[in-house]
Amino acid sequence: MKYYKSLVSALLLFTCISSAQTEESGDYIEFNDRRNVVHGVYLGLGTYFGEIDGKSTYHANFKIAYVANRQVEVGFAAVGFYSQQNIPQSTFDNLDFAGAYGGLHVEPILFGKSLLNLSFPIMVGAGAVVYVEDNNRDIDIDPDRDEWEEVFVVEPGLNLLFNLSRYVQLEAGMRYRFSSKIDLAPNRVKNINGFSAGFGIKVGIFNMGRNRYKKHLGDE
Repeated sequence: MKYYKSLVSALLLFTCISSAQTEESGDYIEFNDRRNVVHGVYLGLGTYFGEIDGKSTYHANFKIAYVANRQVEVGFAAVGFYSQQNIPQSTFDNLDFAGAYGGLHVEPILFGKSLLNLSFPIMVGAGAVVYVEDNNRDIDIDPDRDEWEEVFVVEPGLNLLFNLSRYVQLEAGMRYRFSSKIDLAPNRVKNINGFSAGFGIKVGIFNMGRNRYKKHLGDE
């Protein structure tokens, strides 16, 4: 009888020890899963040079985005541009072309944990365009007077990203802009399709979800 009591006691003790080890192991694995999720958010500014209808065009870019696990960005992007069309109107006046558009910004990222990353941004949005008077470099844009037209834009691209620090990232890349047709007098610019290339800077926190105990746990 004593033998059976001893055997039962030993089995109960073994079961308790095994259960405690399983719970500890499960907690450790769950902790590591949380460690692997890295979040980020940033503000970005950039400048690009390209062409519209074969004429030199300058772009300014603004972005605000959330970065999920250093693998994809999702946010909002806005672009303003000025194109030197030089369409003659009179002896002293020419017409140039300008506009702005904004919309959803999505950017899948490859090699996100490396110093250099490769990404494929795409922006889908809408905006407006207008002809503007260029009187010997005296640009006159009057939203109340000038006639504007809506335009829809899809702009895919390719970027090379360089991580300066946890808070600063540089980017350089190129993109191609597809737009809807434009029917705006004097009807010289039919769309704003075209390549552009340039560089930008992002400032924010790109790995705010980082676990500061990562190395310590790995050593254990």
